[in-house]
Amino acid sequence: MSIWGALVGGLLGTVVLTTTLRAASELGLTRMDIPFLLGTALSQDRRRAKAIGYVLHFLAGIVFALIYLAAFTVLDEASWWLGGIFGLVHAAFAGAALVTVLLPVVHPRMGSDATSARSTPLLEPPGFMLVNYGAQTPLVSVIGHVAYGMIVGAVISLAA
Repeated sequence: MSIWGALVGGLLGTVVLTTTLRAASELGLTRMDIPFLLGTALSQDRRRAKAIGYVLHFLAGIVFALIYLAAFTVLDEASWWLGGIFGLVHAAFAGAALVTVLLPVVHPRMGSDATSARSTPLLEPPGFMLVNYGAQTPLVSVIGHVAYGMIVGAVISLAA
């Protein structure tokens, strides 16, 4: 297990996760656009927000891979299947707390239960497990995050 394995695994895993989410959006399975969601926290310009969002999403992917590495180190084991389990937990955390509870608190353009209909137009809040972005969104998110975890786990185990 090495930090380089985590960095490469995080990058590769984020490519697969991001591609999965983008493909699902293009196929009409979800309206979720994580780069746009993240980027609009920092910019009102739609194109600039997407670019910023992609950078933030890839940085988050690398940070989470380092967290996975720390967990693998504590367990003294890294594998694709254990990474898949971490990915499942990651998806649950992201859908139930990170994007649902924490992001609306800090996102200046995201609506909330406290937002009135007459206020400035905002992004729709994702809802629990991101269901406000489509009924298939939780499944798409879980599949993408499990794939991410499997890739991170596999690369870290191979880099041992």
